[in-house]
Amino acid sequence: MIHMTQHLALRALAAFFMTCGTAQAGNLVVSVIDKDGKPVQDAVVVVIPADRSVLPKVPLPLTASINQEKMQFIPAVTLVPVGAKLSFANNDPWDHHVRSSPAGMGQFNTVNAGFELRLEGKTEGKPAKTTDVVLNKAGVIGSTLLGCFIHGSMRGYIYASESPWAAKTSAEGFVTFENLPDGTAEVKVWQSDQLVDLAPKSITLGNVMANSVFQLTVVQRRRRN
Repeated sequence: MIHMTQHLALRALAAFFMTCGTAQAGNLVVSVIDKDGKPVQDAVVVVIPADRSVLPKVPLPLTASINQEKMQFIPAVTLVPVGAKLSFANNDPWDHHVRSSPAGMGQFNTVNAGFELRLEGKTEGKPAKTTDVVLNKAGVIGSTLLGCFIHGSMRGYIYASESPWAAKTSAEGFVTFENLPDGTAEVKVWQSDQLVDLAPKSITLGNVMANSVFQLTVVQRRRRN
């Protein structure tokens, strides 16, 4: 039996399909909802097709900027492929620290930290200084938690995808993939508040638009403004 929240999500997906026109082969819509059935923004959806010879028309960016501003990491979640270069900038007038650790460990530690930076505060009237980091090690594959030892409330996340078919959900909790290769594929969802990984799903892609709903076992944490 379909849980009521999943039923509502499927109805929302059906309404979404009505606005999409005729489905294309290899199209997939994934919806992510939280424990209460509300849409989840910035969940990372990764699709791993059995046929890996087909690549998306728009690849994941090989460079990304992460800013520290108003005591926050912006964006809160950064999605890149393995090998991407990240550029960190501190736009606050005070110093910040950046330290990475595998997400889900519950703390930062020296043994598993991927990188560590200290960024000087921005001087008024001058551009912020930037520091680059290249995600070229196997240890950074997956989700990485960013924090600031100077300001403990700051949290950000990097997800380095092993598949070129990956995207973040919108404010409505949806993500759409187009022109995926036909055949079977594995779909995985990662979300920063979901410490226990959701089970991946196997789907079959063809000439009918496919859809899948993932429900977290937690309520998404409210973001700071």
